Amino acid sequence: MNSTTNPEKSAGKFDPKHIRIVMAGLMIGLLVGALDNSIMSTAMPKVISSLGGMAYYVWPFTIYMLTSTIAIILSGKLSDIYGRKRMFMLGIALFLVTSILCGFSNNMLELIFFRGLQGLGGGILMTIPFILVAEFFPPRQRGKYAGILSSVFGLANVLGPVMGGLITSFMGWRWVFFINVPVGITAIYILRTNFPHIEETVKERIIDYHGIITLTCALSSLFLALTFIKNSAMPQYLLIGLFIFTGLMIVAFIYSEKRVPEPILPLHLFNNSVFNVSSVAMFLSSAVMFCGIIYLPLFMQGVQKFSPAFSGVLITPMLLSLTICSITAGQIIAKTGTYKKLALIAFLIITGGMFLISTLGTQSSILEVVIFSAILGAGSGMMYPIFNVAVQNAISRREIAVGTASMQFFRNIGATVALPIFGVIVNFTANADINSSSNIPADLMNLSIHNVFLAGLLISVMGLVSCLFLKDAILSNRMEPEIVKNGAKMKKETKTISEQEVSEKQIKNPMDVQMDIQEKAK
Repeated sequence: MNSTTNPEKSAGKFDPKHIRIVMAGLMIGLLVGALDNSIMSTAMPKVISSLGGMAYYVWPFTIYMLTSTIAIILSGKLSDIYGRKRMFMLGIALFLVTSILCGFSNNMLELIFFRGLQGLGGGILMTIPFILVAEFFPPRQRGKYAGILSSVFGLANVLGPVMGGLITSFMGWRWVFFINVPVGITAIYILRTNFPHIEETVKERIIDYHGIITLTCALSSLFLALTFIKNSAMPQYLLIGLFIFTGLMIVAFIYSEKRVPEPILPLHLFNNSVFNVSSVAMFLSSAVMFCGIIYLPLFMQGVQKFSPAFSGVLITPMLLSLTICSITAGQIIAKTGTYKKLALIAFLIITGGMFLISTLGTQSSILEVVIFSAILGAGSGMMYPIFNVAVQNAISRREIAVGTASMQFFRNIGATVALPIFGVIVNFTANADINSSSNIPADLMNLSIHNVFLAGLLISVMGLVSCLFLKDAILSNRMEPEIVKNGAKMKKETKTISEQEVSEKQIKNPMDVQMDIQEKAK
């Protein structure tokens, strides 16, 4: 386990060519994982007609979301133990093997099982690249590269449905999975020799099995409860039982994390206000973003009676603005060296976008839909790099992997929890299940979706308020070294003596400061 670290590569000093190669490999790997669900959304009708099992339509998506969320939170700590490169390569390999298995599925149950395994690889692919940004680059530059990586999600949402339709139409639905293989192999080829050496953060390979089991049980029961919450055939006592079991498992998880030497989610991170505010902001911004991504197309089809294809075209500007603004926000962080003002601006844009979207109705024009959704996309895109950078700067380098994984985790949970709630709002307002009813009047559908948009507006206001409590910082433009104190790695203080004296605000005159500095230097 005692490995040596190449100081040139561990200190974030790469030549531009090497940076481009590594980032290209990471983006390709991330794109493979990010594309999967969006491609599946258009291929699923063909899958159902081939394999049958209409009753299980939602499960290939649900099981993938569940296992990828579990993998996200686990991959942070496991990459500390086994190394970033091993975990990332494992994620790609697992994703590729399970993609092949998904493509050869003979029935829906096989597909659901293999999709669950595929989600484990996808969760790793969506986490490790953002951890590596913190390992490769100094705090001030992380926003730039996190923004570039985050833009992949927007790109995947734009390309996914188009690619899914084309591949399914000309090659068959099985190639939706097989197409991952050459792309994934390309990422492996690029990173196999160019991946910088990074020493393992945790020397003792102590795995928190109790934490893994209790968290997996908690998330599984929560996903089941949220999946069936709109199902009238589901007995209420079973639904309540699932929520109670979720609560018990969360309590057991917290109890376990307090007692293990290497927890998968160290609870002391919640003593850090930046971590808390960022977690809440990621949760809420994800909920609002998916409110737009899911319910704007439904508004276009159910209220304005556009075709699914045309509504997909109209939502594209939102996804493009998300992609562009994700990159732009990272560039602004690198230039200014701060993030709080940008977080407030982002949530102001999101809130403004949701307010405008909530005014849409049966008489709204196509231009209004496009502009309002693009505004929401711009604010949502800005969120991706901001809070990753804030958390990575606020915690020790030893916990960067866990902290970064936690941000991805809360982003996933935000969408998971919010979407069923939005569905309940729509069904309650319409007094019908919109998924099975095709004759809901446009006015009633408009009112139902309008209430969802109002809920999204309320959530965005909550996010804006939470950002007021975010502590700002001046990001350093160099890698922060660490010192070992009492067996634990900590950030080394880089303030000069004069800066410390100024911060203490105990200065009487410049001559006293100079004398103190000279005396301490001796």
